Amino acid sequence: MIRFSRKGGFAELAVMTNFSFLRGGSHADELVLAAKALGLSAIGVADLNTLAGAVRMHAAAKANGLRLLVGARLVMQDGFEVIAYPEDRTAYARLTKLLTLGNRRAKKGECHLALADILAAGEGHCFIAMPPSDLTSTFGETLRTLERAFPRSVWLGVAPRYDGNDTRRFTALERLARETGTKLLVTNDVLYHAPERRPLQDVLTCIREHCTLETAGLRLEANAERHLKSDAEMTRLFPHAPEALDEGLKIMERCRFSLDELKYEYPADNFSENETPQQLLVRLTQEGMQWRFPGGVPDKIGKAIEHELALIEEMNYAPYFLTVHDIVRHARSKDILCQGRGSAANSTVCYCLGITSVDPTEIDLLFERFVSKDRNEPPDIDVDFEHERREEVIQYIYEKYGRERAGIAATVISYRSRSAIRDVGKVFGLSEDVINALARSTWGWSNHGVSEEDARKTGLDPTDRRLEMALALAAELIGFPRHLSQHVGGFVITKGLLEEVVPIGNAAMDKRTFVEWDKDDLDALGILKIDVLALGMLSCIRRAFVMLEKHYGIKMNLATVPQNDPAVYDMLCKADSVGVFQVESRAQMSMLPRLKPRNFYDLVVEVAIVRPGPIQGDMVHPYLRRRDKLEEVTYPSVELEQVLSKTMGVPLFQEQAMKMAIVAAGFTPGEADQLRRAMAAFRRVGTIGKYREKFIEGMVERNYERDFAERCFKQIEGFADYGFPESHAASFALLVYVSAWIKCHYPDVFCAAILNAQPMGFYAPAQLVRDAREHGVEMRAVDVNFSDWDCTLEAVSERSRCAVRLGMRQVKGVQEETGETIVRERGKGFDSVRHLWLKTGLT
Repeated sequence: MIRFSRKGGFAELAVMTNFSFLRGGSHADELVLAAKALGLSAIGVADLNTLAGAVRMHAAAKANGLRLLVGARLVMQDGFEVIAYPEDRTAYARLTKLLTLGNRRAKKGECHLALADILAAGEGHCFIAMPPSDLTSTFGETLRTLERAFPRSVWLGVAPRYDGNDTRRFTALERLARETGTKLLVTNDVLYHAPERRPLQDVLTCIREHCTLETAGLRLEANAERHLKSDAEMTRLFPHAPEALDEGLKIMERCRFSLDELKYEYPADNFSENETPQQLLVRLTQEGMQWRFPGGVPDKIGKAIEHELALIEEMNYAPYFLTVHDIVRHARSKDILCQGRGSAANSTVCYCLGITSVDPTEIDLLFERFVSKDRNEPPDIDVDFEHERREEVIQYIYEKYGRERAGIAATVISYRSRSAIRDVGKVFGLSEDVINALARSTWGWSNHGVSEEDARKTGLDPTDRRLEMALALAAELIGFPRHLSQHVGGFVITKGLLEEVVPIGNAAMDKRTFVEWDKDDLDALGILKIDVLALGMLSCIRRAFVMLEKHYGIKMNLATVPQNDPAVYDMLCKADSVGVFQVESRAQMSMLPRLKPRNFYDLVVEVAIVRPGPIQGDMVHPYLRRRDKLEEVTYPSVELEQVLSKTMGVPLFQEQAMKMAIVAAGFTPGEADQLRRAMAAFRRVGTIGKYREKFIEGMVERNYERDFAERCFKQIEGFADYGFPESHAASFALLVYVSAWIKCHYPDVFCAAILNAQPMGFYAPAQLVRDAREHGVEMRAVDVNFSDWDCTLEAVSERSRCAVRLGMRQVKGVQEETGETIVRERGKGFDSVRHLWLKTGLT
């Protein structure tokens, strides 16, 4: 047999990740590591009508020094499939706009494309047409049209199927390539990184097709060959087609685009005609200083503002702060209460701009946790808005920037233990009773799978072959993306066209659009995200402020509620916290008398300590014992004393875990940030375990006891399940105090406001009413002659406190429209049921 010589090297350019939902059978890092081990020259990611998995492939390829081509497998409405790889940034923008076009004209999760769309957007691309199993004249005509439109930029993919028809198919494809003037390109049309992943890919196919393995038939792949293969193996399979083997390398040379070229630009326009963004930010901050500190700015605060503004200017982040300020300004102009949360609480500038109301004199947080030269990534401000009115803010953002420049980030919905065993159980034909029993045997958010012991406890035999395979494949499926959903409120806003950075699609909710990348992807590329979130307690507090001004003449906002009120802390120490934000649960109520909060920072600790992370990390009891002076506060080193002194030597916050990794385990700031990301990913497949050895050995090398190092890492693993950042706890603690202050001094106002903000919190309206009565509030029943839709306050002449008139919203089955009709038609009152019926026309 004659063999043709080749230079060597092979680029596999038809690869799907598991972001080709329920088709691709491998994670991005698995594909990259396998390609690297096989010695491939390059790998091309081309998921079905999406770039959702591109960033993860990009990050993995970059970390492992592998050349990556980023593209998409475009599937047209008539079934024609072509892989498109952009040669440069301009072509990439055309590809993302093309995908956006297809997404926006279809319902969520679908992309409707036609040949005309591809012809209009195809300049600057290399195309690989993927033939169907049975060649048709239509396929040949489309291929010929594509080649005429983009000469010398179209290839015809040829892949083995091992179904007995390969020789005949290859011959037909060679003939078609000659007839259309295209070139053959060899690929293995990859679905997974290694052959052992084939059973899981079969399961994915069955889930997609809503069938069992027994009934799937020809819908399953005939063999386990659609995995990555080495240059030598591909050469063995195609000994007479050396040119077709090398065509992938030619595309690799032409397509030099990298996601690193996506330089994000803040939307710096429309701020001021006469000032630069930095100048405008400085002026607004100075104006805010006068508003926040009418008695004069403390020296410490003044120095902090100077430091922050200098760093913001150096990092060119002023437009970001101005964008958030504009959103908050608009909300306040519409009397929508809002509060900056998370890292914004670290910023004195955010306090002066009115983005957050956490007083920097009350808490000492590090600005570098928010903006840091070391991390070189954009800051991340979360802003909570009233849950009933957040949509107004979202639509303002869409209207101001346009849907081509603003979109909500994606959330990747991934399989966890319960969803995995449910779907895999159906594929294996397990009965509904068995599937339910297995699903109930594991915790709802668990990523650990259903163990043999769990199965045994439900009365099942884990050695049964069918059940054994179902459990194993369900465990393997955990962490696989199921579909994309919209983030709860993370907005991406760009200076240029967002659709030229990432494809945009329709959300299931009307008037919402979202991008294909989640917050981790956006962070990896340094793309700004502003979280526009909803919080029920803000609706309650805003209603309370309105009532305080109307009935008691007290004008108040989040920042002007009297601080350090002993009566408020006395109330909380008695666990009198029904309805109070964050501390109303049974667990919090049992903690309050033990922790005995007496100041704002105690509330910060209270918010953070009753979480699965500190509890699982065994942090709660040591902290309480030290607080009650039952245990001596000790520190194993001066470095750790600086990190843990505020919390008596016990790590309670994510920030402390990061600092411990740096000062005690030798992590770099970048590695510590990776640890933070691993902790934040508590609901996805755990990645924090890979830091275990580095952390423990790093501490041992620095003369810490191994037992102590292991306990420290156990505490950090607790954060991985649910840790709380100190900055978030500070923002929540402010709302704890404000809601507690209102309940303490004006229980009538608090009761009416929280009833009007329902549904929210732990308690039913009846429980809130009973609690108000116990605090001496007179409750008046719903009355068609006196009640509005909302609960209202009514003056009581002989008392200083108002009575609460229950609103018609409390009557089960009564719609708001009905309540408004009764109020509108009653005039001076109804004198009978008949009068009510005649005036309102109600059923």
